Amino acid sequence: MKLILRDDNKLTDIPVIYIMPNKSQPRKVFNKDELEALSQSIAKNGILQPLTVRKHSPVEYELIAGERRLRAAIMAGFAKVPCIVMKCTDNQSAIFALIENLQRSDLNMFEEALGIKKLITECNMTQEQIAKQIGKNQSTVANKLRLLRLTPEEQKIILNNNLTERHARVVLKLSEEKRLAALKKIAEGPLNVAKSEKLVNEMLGDCPVKKKKSINQKFIIKDVRIFINTFMKACDTMKSSGINAVSNKVESDEYIEYSVRIPKRSAYSS
Repeated sequence: MKLILRDDNKLTDIPVIYIMPNKSQPRKVFNKDELEALSQSIAKNGILQPLTVRKHSPVEYELIAGERRLRAAIMAGFAKVPCIVMKCTDNQSAIFALIENLQRSDLNMFEEALGIKKLITECNMTQEQIAKQIGKNQSTVANKLRLLRLTPEEQKIILNNNLTERHARVVLKLSEEKRLAALKKIAEGPLNVAKSEKLVNEMLGDCPVKKKKSINQKFIIKDVRIFINTFMKACDTMKSSGINAVSNKVESDEYIEYSVRIPKRSAYSS
């Protein structure tokens, strides 16, 4: 995607009332404390990095990048902000806004996933193309998209309890009926990823409780070994007595079979 800058990259001060937000903005949560800190910095030092906008109408501009800076500037009482005006189509504006935000590290995991989904559904980009644009592996992009299978309530629990993306992926193994219960236990713990995975496996039935061997089972095992030893000794005794006995053992998943072959003339001789 090639974007053309107007006015040879010259900055333009634009009134904040003429700048409208980008509908493709993936960020839904703006940290109040962080905005306040940025607002204080802007009030003292000004806006060090210009906003990026495009012409939307004769007087209005659509924001492409810099919504946090715009909000903080408004909080600081700025009537105008420095902007670079770009010439681009609706689709290019959406792509640029989404990618610019996805390359930042302060989006939460679900905002990232929603931004990736918009690039696919609204901008007709493939997972491979998105991965290249944001500098991630295609498998990472696919895993982030899977997070959108979680319900809004589940996402809220994860964010409110500072659970990680790995926690989120672990509970995705469960059905929707079990996920909420698992997340509540993980949050109440709080459980780390390893313990969370153990909990999920138990809920899936993958960790059956080992049954203790009963006393009777032990006796039976010992008796079987005695029978086998007795059988082998009997074969050895026949061989030492001149009887050409041939023993054979066959073992499968279901049973162990022992057999002995004795020549008739040896068996019935007087």
